[in-house]
Amino acid sequence: MPTITELAAQIVSAHASSTEMTKDELFAELKEIHAALSAMEKGEAMPTTEAVEEDAPVISKRKAFGKKQITCMICGKGFTTLKRHLGTAHDMTPKEYRTKFDIPAGTVLAAKDYSESRRQMAIDKDLAGGLAKARAAKSKGKDLKVVK
Repeated sequence: MPTITELAAQIVSAHASSTEMTKDELFAELKEIHAALSAMEKGEAMPTTEAVEEDAPVISKRKAFGKKQITCMICGKGFTTLKRHLGTAHDMTPKEYRTKFDIPAGTVLAAKDYSESRRQMAIDKDLAGGLAKARAAKSKGKDLKVVK
C-alpha cells in the first residue's frame, strides 16, 4: 500500500501534468495535499488553508486580453469572445464582469484578432453605408408626416 507521501505526490503530479505550475506552487500544493490526506487517515477535520479571495482574478488584466484569445479572469479559460461564457458558466453579464474587475466600459470582451476580422468584414460589406441609408430613409419618413 502506498504511503501518504506517495499518494500526495501522485495527485500533485497528475494535476501538474495538465496545469502549468511554478516550483513554489508545486511544493505548496504537495504540502496541502499531504496535510489533507494525513487528516483523513487520522479521522480529523480537514485542515483549512488561507482562503483564496473569491474576487481575486486568476490572471492579470494585461494578460487576459490577448491577440488570439481573451481569457476569463474568473476561471482562466481562453475564448474568442466572453459574453456567452460569462452567462452560462458564471451567470454574469458583461457589465457585471467589467465592474468586478474594473475594466473600462469601452473595452471589448473579445480577442483582438476576432474584433479586427469582424470590423474588416463590416467594411467589405459596406454595412456603415447601409446604416446611413436606413437612417436617412427614416428621417425622410418623419419629415413627410403631416401634423394635424
